[in-house]
Amino acid sequence: MLKKLEDIENKFEKLNDLLSDPAVIANQNDFKAYAKEQSELTPIVQQYRALKKIDSQLEENENLLKEEDDPEMAAMAMEEVESLKQARLENESRLKVLLLPKDPRDGKNVIMEIRAGTGGDEAALFCADVFRMYSRFSERVKWKTEILSANESIKGGYKELILGIQGKDVFSKLKFESGTHRVQRVPETETQGRVHTSAITVAILPEAEEVDMTINPQDLKIDVFRSSGPGGQSVNTTDSAVRLTHVPTGLVVTCQDEKSQHKNKEKAMKVLRSRLLDEEQRKQQEETARERRSQVGSGDRSERIRTYNYSQERVTDHRIGLTLHKLTQIMEGDLEEILEPLALHFQAEALKSN
Repeated sequence: MLKKLEDIENKFEKLNDLLSDPAVIANQNDFKAYAKEQSELTPIVQQYRALKKIDSQLEENENLLKEEDDPEMAAMAMEEVESLKQARLENESRLKVLLLPKDPRDGKNVIMEIRAGTGGDEAALFCADVFRMYSRFSERVKWKTEILSANESIKGGYKELILGIQGKDVFSKLKFESGTHRVQRVPETETQGRVHTSAITVAILPEAEEVDMTINPQDLKIDVFRSSGPGGQSVNTTDSAVRLTHVPTGLVVTCQDEKSQHKNKEKAMKVLRSRLLDEEQRKQQEETARERRSQVGSGDRSERIRTYNYSQERVTDHRIGLTLHKLTQIMEGDLEEILEPLALHFQAEALKSN
């Protein structure tokens, strides 16, 4: 590991030199590429330099121990050595995480699909609550959200909702949200006060650009029709809604939220590209059998990952055994206490398999 860290530090220094080279500064494309690479290496180099400083202090204190005759000074040096050894272990752990192979999708924007499952109207209402939860979290971290497609239920929830979320490291932070989210609460329509259990599914897809996934126009069947509201109520008098069918796979995407047929088609293409890329990556992962069954596209979307219990003000993530009694704050977008432990858990799993 130390040899690898030394090579990374050398590369970091070369990038520093390049970024101060007038010829590179004049070429903005090269400058941005080098700056991005340097930015990615910065946390590793900082941690490595901290490790070298600890090693230097350890050596000084160990030498002091060998030469020191004063018992009190020797005891202080010994205490410092033990403290430095602990700091070194923690530093090494952080470095191992930083050196893990990066998921190339981590920096991508996200297509989030939220669908009502078992529970009828109550599941649809919970879709709206979860949409609000992720929207509030996005506001907190300065991400931009956009509704790409919405199929509303009569009572105000959503049978299906597809969002685009844009910002820094969106996929990296949200990729473990895929799966079945279960809610336990008394519905507003329940007169006996009985707790009902409903479920929705969340899918997180890295947004695919045209360069990531090219679709042959001949593989597409395009239908246009009039938009409709909840319960089939007509809301548009022009054929602005668009349904795309990818004939080879049978995938269908419908968008009708915009008044412009062109905009609806553009949004539908964005969703279709992301679904096709996700499907392609899922097949590759299954063929190589190296991807852990916890990511989007791993086939575990039907797995219950989290329960939201309203009467107990409790949220439980079943994958890591985490329970928090602060459901109200979480539904308001306070998700850090769930997302961070999840990321640490899967980093630890990745370290085991390396």
